[in-house]
Amino acid sequence: MDAWLTGGDRGNATRLIVVDRERFPAIVDALGAPARRWCESNGFAGDSGRWLALPDGDGGNAAILVGSRADAGPYALAWLPLTLPLGNYQLDSRGIALDAGDCALGWALGAYQFTRYRKPARAAARLLVDNQIAQAIEPLAQAAYLVRDLVNTPTEDLGPEQLAACVRELAAAHSAQYCEWVGDELLAANFPTIHAVGRASHRAPRLAQLTHGPAGAPHLVLVGKGVCFDSGGLDIKTADGMRWMKKDMGGAAHAIALAQLVLTLRLPVRLTLLVPAVENSIAGNALRPGEVVLTRAGLSVEIDNTDAEGRLILCDALAYAGEQKPDLIMDFATLTGAARVALGPDLPALFANRDELAGQLQAAADAAHDPLWRLPLWRPYLPMLESHVADLANAGASRHAGAITAALYLERFVPEAQPWAHLDVYAWNDAAKPGRPRGGEAQGLRACFEFLRRRYG
Repeated sequence: MDAWLTGGDRGNATRLIVVDRERFPAIVDALGAPARRWCESNGFAGDSGRWLALPDGDGGNAAILVGSRADAGPYALAWLPLTLPLGNYQLDSRGIALDAGDCALGWALGAYQFTRYRKPARAAARLLVDNQIAQAIEPLAQAAYLVRDLVNTPTEDLGPEQLAACVRELAAAHSAQYCEWVGDELLAANFPTIHAVGRASHRAPRLAQLTHGPAGAPHLVLVGKGVCFDSGGLDIKTADGMRWMKKDMGGAAHAIALAQLVLTLRLPVRLTLLVPAVENSIAGNALRPGEVVLTRAGLSVEIDNTDAEGRLILCDALAYAGEQKPDLIMDFATLTGAARVALGPDLPALFANRDELAGQLQAAADAAHDPLWRLPLWRPYLPMLESHVADLANAGASRHAGAITAALYLERFVPEAQPWAHLDVYAWNDAAKPGRPRGGEAQGLRACFEFLRRRYG
């Protein structure tokens, strides 16, 4: 990865002395009076997000002081790769202690640039890290890059066919089995809601499936919502609401990237990856409000709102996953704006039908510095999804508890005895922050892999 330097002459790497405001005076005093006077003359006092080069007397830099926070986790130095002058750098032990793996991961996340349609703004500075750390962190960084690249790509270049091709390419790279159902094949194979949502697009809906691993291993099923563009259907979105709907396949991007981690790092599981891929478009044959669709699970669903389409494509995939009686089902979806109203853009909403499962995911999130926040499957809200003509509706008149009712809808398609977790992710940064550039973002991905590593590894 270009963000790192794992070999070469360490003597040619500029040293980074990380300080915070609390420990800045002691660290600088230890560097000597000239360093202290230089900081005073430049107004540098260890503030987070600032750096100051210490001159060496020969026109070069003896070291660079970097203001940060010891509790910033992977983002402590993530703002540096595209800020420091181009060159090679290494951490200096004279600064505050930071976890080398966190620093390497954050450095890679901060070096990311989406360059499919334009040249990079500049090359990234490189951090010198040990080979062992690079080998441990690189798969995580590559998975985050994959999510970002997929979510950032416009729908014209990432429709249902191209999204399914990502699954097929992943299968080929790891000698996994691949199959897909396309267009009317979905009806023949009993995936009616995936077909119903995607039938109005000029690009056929499909369900992509990857399988890998021995039959006797614990069976893990990952499901990702792949709505490559969401117009809202006949319940059309406003212009503002539609502007960023290229990202409505962010759940699929997370599921694909997590599957890549499972395969790359060879977790001892039987893996199934399911990506229902559609475009929610408007045409004469578009799904209409008031229609009733008979789902794969045999439950009839009244279409209250065609803009609640993600749960429709997921319900067939979840029913299919449940038929296989796996050890665990996990799904990822950019499912509701209500989750963002409740938790904001940075916190994915976690739902789980087992307290133990939710607790393990939360513990893994804390360990990985990759937050999740549990919301309840509050079943007293199920009446909000009642229909007078079908078994249930895909939405309801109330705007209350939208993330919870969406999760409750999905739960109806998961067997009661089946462990299941659902992540409602935003998959996007509205504004740039250190290590988190504006645009597509992996959220909860490291947390989920850490959980899987602990469960199966």
